[in-house]
Amino acid sequence: MSTLSTTDITDVGHGDSLCCASEEGPSAATAEVKQEIVSQTASYGTSHNELNEPLLMEPGDIKMYPTEDTPAPEGHPVKRKKGPAPKMLGNEVCSVCGDKASGFHYNVLSCEGCKGFFRRSVIKGAQYTCKNSGRCEMDMYMRRKCQQCRLRKCREAGMLEQCVLSEEQIRLKKMKKQEEETARTSAVPTPSPAPEMPPLAPEQQEMIEKLVSMQKQCNKRSFLDRPRVTPWPQSQDPLNREVRQQRFAHFTELAIMSVQEIVDFAKQLPGFLELTREDQIALLKTSTIEIMLLETSRRYNPAIESITFLKDFSYNKEDFAKAGLQFEFINPIFEFSKGMNDLHLDEAEYALLIAINIFSADRPNVQDHELVERLQQPYVDALHSYIRIKRPNDHLMFPRMLMKLVSLRTLSSVHSEQVFALRLQDKKLPPLLSEIWDVHE
Repeated sequence: MSTLSTTDITDVGHGDSLCCASEEGPSAATAEVKQEIVSQTASYGTSHNELNEPLLMEPGDIKMYPTEDTPAPEGHPVKRKKGPAPKMLGNEVCSVCGDKASGFHYNVLSCEGCKGFFRRSVIKGAQYTCKNSGRCEMDMYMRRKCQQCRLRKCREAGMLEQCVLSEEQIRLKKMKKQEEETARTSAVPTPSPAPEMPPLAPEQQEMIEKLVSMQKQCNKRSFLDRPRVTPWPQSQDPLNREVRQQRFAHFTELAIMSVQEIVDFAKQLPGFLELTREDQIALLKTSTIEIMLLETSRRYNPAIESITFLKDFSYNKEDFAKAGLQFEFINPIFEFSKGMNDLHLDEAEYALLIAINIFSADRPNVQDHELVERLQQPYVDALHSYIRIKRPNDHLMFPRMLMKLVSLRTLSSVHSEQVFALRLQDKKLPPLLSEIWDVHE
């Protein structure tokens, strides 16, 4: 399979936070998570999304509006009186690039992309150079072309560097939050032992066994194709163009095999082929990278901080960088993989998460939302029942696992930036990856 067509369907933020467990069943928890996902993907459009950090609120996210009686002096950031910020109407645009605004970040009405760009620039103390002597007109196109003018426009619009938390402040904030959560948990009286959970319904047990079997079969086919992958070069010469191209080809071929696994798995899911071809393509195009990242997290080895593909190929962060990927994309992958590893999920839980991810009705261009939601619900119910039986004392595990799907949305936007960066480096993706990731040459 080399292409995907209508005739042949073939941030990370800085951590996940969870306020409460859902005791009302999977529907309530799912609704909550879906609402969170919708808010996270408000700017999901035709342009590549930029790095956002939805799971951590910073001082720069405080909404500010200028007041009529106290206009801000020219050249100074606007301020507003204390009190709740007015609600956004939904048609506001970014003060920096003109894209759809997601709120007030670092004192300015801006989009998630410019918010993330300003934060990274401040933390790194980045110095950019403009090829046009600092005269670039900033818009959604030029924001990717000239970083100096983009940063200048951020400051002119009123973004404040003092609103950006340092990495150390973020770490301390997370530690404080964890301590508060621990204290709150320890203060709760020990409940009486929960009654024994009923076993899985026969149809749920059968579905889970089928999912695990399907995954193993897909993985087995990829393992048999392993000899056809371009070998990882032994040369360590960073200036050798042929070596760099060979490393890039090695990773793209592994990615192609992963995409083929996902498509094969999706086509076997009960109900998937009931969808129109257009909806099948829409679901696959947007879920593939997230499922690839889920599969990557399964292969993470915390002992050596590496990710292993096809049993024999192990790579650390430096290996990913040698293949042409940026650390802005590599680090979130490893952070997410480490977080998933800490949950100690089994094959059934991973398979159910992947099925839930595929049947996400809020994906762009999906037409029959009701059918997609109806197809997703049995997997959500099965995961909820399975976790309650396997982990009867961990009432937070089910919502915690669903929140990981929210984190994947953030990683997906970072991946879009990485794909764009590869194109700037003249690294051409194979046709299948270009099609599945909507890369237009």
